[in-house]
Amino acid sequence: MTSVDLIAGGRVVEERAQRLQAITRQMPFRYTVHGLVSSNFMDPATVRYQLDAAKALIEVCDRIDARIIVQHGGHLRADQVIDRAGADRREREALFELAEFAQRYGVRIALENIFTTEPGQYRQTPAEVAATVKAVGHANLVALIDFSHAYIESSYRGLDFREELRAMAPVAGHLHVHDSFGRPQAFYKPFHPQELTAMGVGDLHMPLGWGDMDWDGIFSELEFLPDTVLMMEIGPRYRSEQPASLERARRLMALNAGRRQIAAE
Repeated sequence: MTSVDLIAGGRVVEERAQRLQAITRQMPFRYTVHGLVSSNFMDPATVRYQLDAAKALIEVCDRIDARIIVQHGGHLRADQVIDRAGADRREREALFELAEFAQRYGVRIALENIFTTEPGQYRQTPAEVAATVKAVGHANLVALIDFSHAYIESSYRGLDFREELRAMAPVAGHLHVHDSFGRPQAFYKPFHPQELTAMGVGDLHMPLGWGDMDWDGIFSELEFLPDTVLMMEIGPRYRSEQPASLERARRLMALNAGRRQIAAE
């Protein structure tokens, strides 16, 4: 949504929003919305502007009947890490304000776990993202598990990947699936993005099965919140592999549903 000029200065651009609404009504899809990719509620200089933009996007969500909006977890640069406690507080306060606003529209905020992208950067681990969601304690705020992001950050920090997922699952209401090998890019710059795929390095967004993630084991074990959407983030570069990934994703959903039924019985 934030790449098509729907929002200007925290306000909805009405004529564009109307065109979007007309287009989306032509398809019988269930929509979800991704907020600002650069979102960072830990940043004191821009958090007010980000909140205004996020609120405008929630209004757009309501127009197209999208009931989830993705919000990236925040971060600090290496020279800002002394303010970690203040940054965590800022993010929690912003998330609560946004969740309160979203409640009137029936939209849930999904806080996504991200991985370290700069040396010395402060990012919350997946388990810490879950703790933030619990600390805010609002019905319209859930966690978003990006499995590859969690895999990469766990490798980078020497954490137990599956334990990090277990911490997030009870508060997770949105899922991003795409494959990788969990190998941090370590700030290596390739000439072509395909070179990272060849080495199995970084946030690759590969088709399911191209990496080494134990998808069946993960979805056999974890339980997520009701009304959770599983979304493949596998782009047009892999158009020919998308149907097989979709079929694999549907099997994972069925596997997870079967696990819940067994647990209930």
